[in-house]
Amino acid sequence: MNRVVLVRHGDAAAHWSEHADPGLSELGQAQARHLAVSLAPLGPLPVFTSPMRRCRETAAPLAESWGVTAIVEPRVSEIEAPDHDVATRGPWLSEVLSKTWPELPAAQQAWRDGVVECLLALDKPCVVVTHFVAINAAIGAATVDDRVVCHRVGNCTTTMLETDGTSLMVVALPAEPDTTEVR
Repeated sequence: MNRVVLVRHGDAAAHWSEHADPGLSELGQAQARHLAVSLAPLGPLPVFTSPMRRCRETAAPLAESWGVTAIVEPRVSEIEAPDHDVATRGPWLSEVLSKTWPELPAAQQAWRDGVVECLLALDKPCVVVTHFVAINAAIGAATVDDRVVCHRVGNCTTTMLETDGTSLMVVALPAEPDTTEVR
């Protein structure tokens, strides 16, 4: 069995409906530094990250503390919206979060499949810095739950999974935050 630690990026400097690719807020930067300290005993391990700026900035302190280079993995990026207009992304995402995967268009289902395939292909223990919906896609695959949101994960929290290359199993889920906001 191979352990995969999924990390949701730190607090973003802007909401998904305000900026196409925000970095981290000051709080998010502090969360990323704290994450590096808390995960330090696990490594060094390979660190994979979504190409989105908030994920790369979250991964940076951990990769630096372990002396590794974070590997950008596009398959763990955020869910793809039907268009790139930030004004329509917020309402679209709100609707998506209340659905099940079979209710979504083929493009979003293919994105989910890509996230799961990526995680199944990881052949050694590692950390993957990714997004709220990607983590939920992994949890759903592990627990056979078709809801887009099956567990609310806060910023800079860790979700521990194991994989044998053919399936995902949940080892530990983070406590659910008090807020439902996705940034």
